[in-house]
Amino acid sequence: MNFLLNIWEKLWHLHRSDDDTSAATVAEFFIPKLKRGFFLRMGIVALLAFVICKWLLIPCVIDGESMMPTFPSRGFTFCWTGRYWFSKPRRGDVVIVKYVDKVFFLKRIIGLPGDTVEFRRGVLFLNGKPQREPYVRYISNWTTRPVTVAPGHCFVVGDNRSQYVENHRFGAIRMVRIAGAPLF
Repeated sequence: MNFLLNIWEKLWHLHRSDDDTSAATVAEFFIPKLKRGFFLRMGIVALLAFVICKWLLIPCVIDGESMMPTFPSRGFTFCWTGRYWFSKPRRGDVVIVKYVDKVFFLKRIIGLPGDTVEFRRGVLFLNGKPQREPYVRYISNWTTRPVTVAPGHCFVVGDNRSQYVENHRFGAIRMVRIAGAPLF
C-alpha cells in the first residue's frame, strides 16, 4: 500500500518542465485553473460533441428483439449518418430508420423500388423467387400478400421472424426515413 502511495505522491508533484511557463502538476491537469484558455477549449469540445452526436454519430439504444441474433436485444450503437451520403441503400443492408421524433428502428432492407416482396410460410419471396437469408436464424410461419415496393421506398424487416407477424413492425418505408447505418 505504501508503494502505491509513494507513486501517487511522486506523480502528484511531477512537473512537465523546470521553468514556470509550462510547469504543471497532475493535480492541475485534473483540476485546471479556470482561465480563458480552459473555457475556450471546453467550448470547442462541447461544440464538437454536439455537432458529432447531433448530425454525424447519433447515439442509439437497442431495446427490442427484432434484429436478434444479428444484434442483441439490449445494447448500444451509433447511427452513422454519413453511410448513404455518396451511395444508395442496397438490399441486405442493416439500416436505422427514423420512426417518430427520437425513436429509431433497426431493420434490414430486403426490397428495393420495383421489387415484389412476399412471405410464404416463413420463406421470403422476392419477385416470385425464394430467397436464402443466412442471417435469419429463428424460423417463422409468416404468410403475407405480395407487396410491390413503390419508387422512392424500400421494404424493411427485422431478422428475428419468430415473433407473430402482427407484433412485428415491417414494410415499405420512404428512403428519406433512413437515418443511416449502425456503426458497430
